[in-house]
Amino acid sequence: MVREIVFDTETTGFDYAKGERLVEIGAVELINHVPTGVTFHQYINPEKEVPEEVVKVHGLTYDFLKDFPTFDKVADKWLEFIGDASLVAHNASFDINFVNYELKQIGKPEIDWGRVVDTLEIARALFPGARCSLDALCKRFEIDNSSRTLHGALLDAQLLAEVYLELLGGKEPSLLLDGKKENLKNNEKDIIRNFRKARDFSLSDEEINLHNDFLAQKIKGAIWNS
Repeated sequence: MVREIVFDTETTGFDYAKGERLVEIGAVELINHVPTGVTFHQYINPEKEVPEEVVKVHGLTYDFLKDFPTFDKVADKWLEFIGDASLVAHNASFDINFVNYELKQIGKPEIDWGRVVDTLEIARALFPGARCSLDALCKRFEIDNSSRTLHGALLDAQLLAEVYLELLGGKEPSLLLDGKKENLKNNEKDIIRNFRKARDFSLSDEEINLHNDFLAQKIKGAIWNS
């Protein structure tokens, strides 16, 4: 069983080293490249104002976020959810650096880069020179992202999960993306199987004698004669 977590974050800015903080984490669970319907979503109190230009991107103001828990209160819940799964993100260095910064501030182990999959790197390798933003990839793969008027961690993670499966080679493993399971047995009644009666291929005495002569001449010490 291969367990992966496709996730996205929203923040107060672009540089964690300058004190910018996480404000939202959204994640989708995949098992063997199929979404299970299990998700993680958490708004986070950044304990600082969110610049107006950033609010225009994700719509999350400090006035909205201040009533949610700070990261130290939700870190264990997040770490329990991801477990030891591979982590899939678009431009993963951004998201992982922010998460690791927050974990480091509260004395938690940082996420190992060896378990991280960056869909941006995959897309750039597959489509050199092409635009590889999440919106551009949704358009390329005809994934409906019309509800993405603003960035949102859970919505973006759900879209990225679909993009990721396409980057892996197509929609064949993603038949359960809408959470519906097809009962294949229901189609069995539509399959008509016509079986022919077994035909008789009996050998004549002459054919049997010719066969035995051939074996005696061509095959010495046959094990079926032991």
